[in-house]
Amino acid sequence: MTLPQTVLIREIRSETRAIRTFVLDAEAPEAAPGQFVMLWLPGVDEKPMSIASPVPLTVTVARVGPFSTELHQRQVGDRVGWRGPYGRGFSLDESRPALLVSGGAGVGPIYFLATRAVERGVQTTVALGARTANALPYAEQFRALGVELVIATDDGTLGHHGYVTELANQLTNRPNIYACGPEPMLVALHRLCRGRDIPAQLSLERYMKCGFGICGQCALNGFLVCQDGPVFDVDQLDGLRDFGRARRSATGRRLPLR
Repeated sequence: MTLPQTVLIREIRSETRAIRTFVLDAEAPEAAPGQFVMLWLPGVDEKPMSIASPVPLTVTVARVGPFSTELHQRQVGDRVGWRGPYGRGFSLDESRPALLVSGGAGVGPIYFLATRAVERGVQTTVALGARTANALPYAEQFRALGVELVIATDDGTLGHHGYVTELANQLTNRPNIYACGPEPMLVALHRLCRGRDIPAQLSLERYMKCGFGICGQCALNGFLVCQDGPVFDVDQLDGLRDFGRARRSATGRRLPLR
């Protein structure tokens, strides 16, 4: 097991009231879009965080629990630990246009993938979704990349009035779909892609401790999300009884997926 490197927080950006981006005084040039690092707060805990940019190492974090709440209280110049990168990331098909679908805090790895797609000349559309306009992260960053950006908000305050998956349903002329976000969104995309035979890669989230396949906490019906994922091809998720239905607690107990 690699020990965490302790580094300074170089910059903090408030994306929304509940989402912040942390730029660390570190680099992970070998990282692929969709991979993650284990972020460590001494005396608090260690959690997996998807990479939004590898150089400098950047993570975008929603405030959802004790760890992320504590992280959101950190200031520029404070220290955090990190190790990685880990996991299986997105595999970009450079020969075909791409539709990138992001929901909520799933925006980090989608932004990383969008930057890689633009660098390699892939025609890219980003479908960005959130509950309301004030909760929509990274819109300006995507516009700055020059990708086609379409937006959906659940309450209709910006863009399409409805779910981002409804936008994806209208954009299925794009041959490849790549997505990260809440699991109900991924389930809907899985159903769409399998019904229309659309190639897709979906990034899942599960409770993790080690990050590299030893502890088994992230087991998902025969897969280890930290090692076999977090990015899965759409056909790998066929028939997985816990996909969209259940998760594991810190003690390994099977719980309904919220």
